[in-house]
Amino acid sequence: MEFFRIKKDIPFMRHALVFNVISFVTFLLAVFFLATRGLHLSVEFTGGTLVEVSYAEAPQLEPIRQALAAQGYPDAQVQNFGSARDLLVRLPNRDDLDTTGVSEKVMGTLKAVAGPAPELRRVEFVGPQVGKELASDGAMALLLVIVGIVVYLAIRFEWRFAVSAIIANLHDVIIILGFFAFFQWEFSLPVLAAVLAVLGYSVNESVVVFDRVRETFKKKRNLATPQVLDHAITSTISRTIITHGSTQVMVLSMLLFGGETLHYFAMALTIGICFGIYSSVLVASPLVMWLGASREQFVKPKKEKEEAVV
Repeated sequence: MEFFRIKKDIPFMRHALVFNVISFVTFLLAVFFLATRGLHLSVEFTGGTLVEVSYAEAPQLEPIRQALAAQGYPDAQVQNFGSARDLLVRLPNRDDLDTTGVSEKVMGTLKAVAGPAPELRRVEFVGPQVGKELASDGAMALLLVIVGIVVYLAIRFEWRFAVSAIIANLHDVIIILGFFAFFQWEFSLPVLAAVLAVLGYSVNESVVVFDRVRETFKKKRNLATPQVLDHAITSTISRTIITHGSTQVMVLSMLLFGGETLHYFAMALTIGICFGIYSSVLVASPLVMWLGASREQFVKPKKEKEEAVV
């Protein structure tokens, strides 16, 4: 299925160096912000207390935040959870915070705020050790996904394509993390899930382009490697717009109407989709070219038949 077809190939590889310089600078900025600011980890990673309450009518969030700050919880995170009537209160662990009876104190503060009385739904306490285990497990999941992608691409294509794709995909991951470090957005388990989803999504785009590269090498023997890459990218533009556009519409709906619970999840996906297109097309492909991909790696030379000796 295609919305349109471009008859003349766009010379992307002519500007490959410019694209990769932009990517390298963006990557360095992301690493700089990660090193200097770090990630604003959520309660799941740092440990803390989660209190979920429900109201008969939708409450105002700002008076609740001010009341909790006045009671000694200035870093309390208050957000809607599921609906405007349900609230989730997150209290990160602190050395000076007495975790004994936190839920009772929070409920007392919420009841003191003018408005409808809340109903306690659940209380969860995440210890620092559990948070560290979640962080290490999340890092291990990310590492295993990366190793799996490298092995898959090396088997399906060739090591040059595997190396190029994984560099491009790590470029996407680091840039997402760099955005979260720069703006100090909360990095939670849903955001980690979004990062893993972006890895798979970017790999899918790279595989589509690489498949077309392999096909073009076999069919059009008169084209050089840069021209093959230009043809492969140009011929998949319509497909890229359809798939990424439809996905972004869904993610945008979560970003605009999903509330604070899905906000950073959708934000990570949005950044990943945008940079995933860029990296798969304008980072991975030039790397394949510079690593020396050629037709001989896909097309086996024909063996000449030996003539019978009379």
